[in-house]
Amino acid sequence: MSTQEKKTIGILGGMGPLATADLFQKIVLLTKADTDREHIRVYIDSNANIPDRTAAILSGGEDPVPEMASALRHLEACGADCIIMPCNTAHYFLPRLQAMTKIPFLSILTAAAEACKAQFPGKTVGILATRGTLAANLYQEALAQAGVPYLVPDAPAQDALMRVIYDGVKAGKGPDSYRADFLTVLEQMSAGGAEVFLLGCTELPLAAEALNIALPTVDPTAELAKAAIRFCGYGVRGE
Repeated sequence: MSTQEKKTIGILGGMGPLATADLFQKIVLLTKADTDREHIRVYIDSNANIPDRTAAILSGGEDPVPEMASALRHLEACGADCIIMPCNTAHYFLPRLQAMTKIPFLSILTAAAEACKAQFPGKTVGILATRGTLAANLYQEALAQAGVPYLVPDAPAQDALMRVIYDGVKAGKGPDSYRADFLTVLEQMSAGGAEVFLLGCTELPLAAEALNIALPTVDPTAELAKAAIRFCGYGVRGE
């Protein structure tokens, strides 16, 4: 592939910074490349000033779009050929952002739903996500569109997941601080019929890895990384 043909990725990040780093690492690890020069050029704006997306959706919190648009303008100026966001809840605002630019956004929701359909056909997916993502029906709609059956955590389980995400991973705490909450949610949803778990918040793959979760899971961050790699015309390791 010539330099002229190579496409680049823009990561609209900071939601949160660790999830942004995780997405970049997965792009690097999943790209078929034997040398540094065979990797994709990636522009990252890790804008930690973006207001909380769940609060904006559920309780009239500050609109995150102006700060997200600021990052978008920086990525446009860099010359990104596609934009990806390592935050599931942020995809509630994707239609507003896409209307601001001609650069295509690749959706983490679509990438994850298609992976559930392809990797676990006919299996019931347990959606693990923030209250904002669940209240906005982001994954419910994406999975329904892909024809994938799903279960949603009940209110206490949603509270437990918010503790894992906000009081655990986002706060920089170790896995012992959220182990009980995470395992309780998995056990309850498994008993309710969930056969595979969609880690629908970008902090949750980090938590699942730290806890060595052995249950079948789909990592939307990894699926988004693969979608971006394919968009740029590169090969995905293992495919």
